[in-house]
Amino acid sequence: MDRREFRKRRRRRAQILSYITAALLLAGLLSGVIFAVRSISGRASESGGIPTEAESQEETDLEKGQETRSERGDADGQTETALEESLTEEGEAQLSVMTEEELDASIEAMSLEEKVAGLFFITPEQLTGVETAVQAGESTREALQRFPVGGLVYFAQNIRSASQLKEMLENTASYSKYPLFLGVDEEGGRVARVADGLGLENVGPMAQIGASGDADAAYSAAAGIASYLQEYGFNLDFAPVADVLTDPDNTAIADRSFGSDPQIVSQMVAAAVQGFQKNGVSSCLKHFPGHGNTAGDSHDGRAETDRSLEEMQAAEFLPFAAGIEAGADMVMVGHISAPGLTDGDQLPASMNEKIITGILRDQLGYDGIVITDAMNMSAVTQYYTAEEAAVRALNAGADMILMPEDFTAAYEGVIAAVQNGTIDEKRIDDSLKRVFRVKYRR
Repeated sequence: MDRREFRKRRRRRAQILSYITAALLLAGLLSGVIFAVRSISGRASESGGIPTEAESQEETDLEKGQETRSERGDADGQTETALEESLTEEGEAQLSVMTEEELDASIEAMSLEEKVAGLFFITPEQLTGVETAVQAGESTREALQRFPVGGLVYFAQNIRSASQLKEMLENTASYSKYPLFLGVDEEGGRVARVADGLGLENVGPMAQIGASGDADAAYSAAAGIASYLQEYGFNLDFAPVADVLTDPDNTAIADRSFGSDPQIVSQMVAAAVQGFQKNGVSSCLKHFPGHGNTAGDSHDGRAETDRSLEEMQAAEFLPFAAGIEAGADMVMVGHISAPGLTDGDQLPASMNEKIITGILRDQLGYDGIVITDAMNMSAVTQYYTAEEAAVRALNAGADMILMPEDFTAAYEGVIAAVQNGTIDEKRIDDSLKRVFRVKYRR
């Protein structure tokens, strides 16, 4: 079934539902009017004519009461609600099946260039070439037509005011040919681009919430963040941090983590995922396989953990498993060398098939979106070109490439890799389908 036919059917279902709802509302309203008229007529007969002022007020109150009961679920209201729920459940079941068909049809209809662009998550500056993006106009529209990327990530430099931010994101979303992730790092504490930029209340560091042992506090913090992010137009947050701080001297993560107890961190991460996603913002667990016991910071150079597979299964992996179980839409894989997981292989996790496919996919059973950490970090750029890093990551099982050092080079490198057989186009299609599933669902 093509996209046009799918949309026609979806519109017809929506129209049928709206007609039924309108009919039920009209029936309820007419019942209320008839009831009121009969009551007035009866009282007029009893009093010998026109109702008194008190009786008129009573009739008004009765009418209001009838409307209130209908809204809250009297017999008619319950029937309407049950019918709506039944149709909604049936509709969602159909849409779920049809969405898969739509995804297949949509992806098949896309050019290779569009498919590849959809797997990149970049900054608005990388998209348009401007020095600092604070608005979205014709240059953004033209750039998105040329490069229909999968997502754009914003930083403090892009935020000037509430109205400016909202307008920029609204315009950007409207220009995109395909659904677009609009993301930000909003963890709370020292990583809060929007709260700090707009003077909003900062929920504080996750270490503080973790120390409380109160998972409800983690949920509330995430829900609060999601509430204001959604208000401005964001639909994805690169949070929560799922790293267990097994090395207290680790400064790269420090108070960004919920703590050093894997069980507590797991509870907090699961609650945070639900807090984000129940309030309309996709969450991204980071930084798999775990950045809480690494020597070095991947921003500045190579980062490595000497933890064994057994040690990480007992600690680092637990919060990721909990977040996955809670339904996290995305997992970020860090540029962490973990030779204990890969028989001595030093290749960073973000480009390592043994870690992305062998552990995250196969062992933890994750089938959502896998995104790399920012590929412009020194842990990558000191050792790999932009195109080499992107190709390696996709072949290892990543679905999206975040902020390559040179977007155009990485994009063209991936296209060339598909054309020369280094990457199977089905590998691209599989990733794009995972990305679109989340976008269409949300």
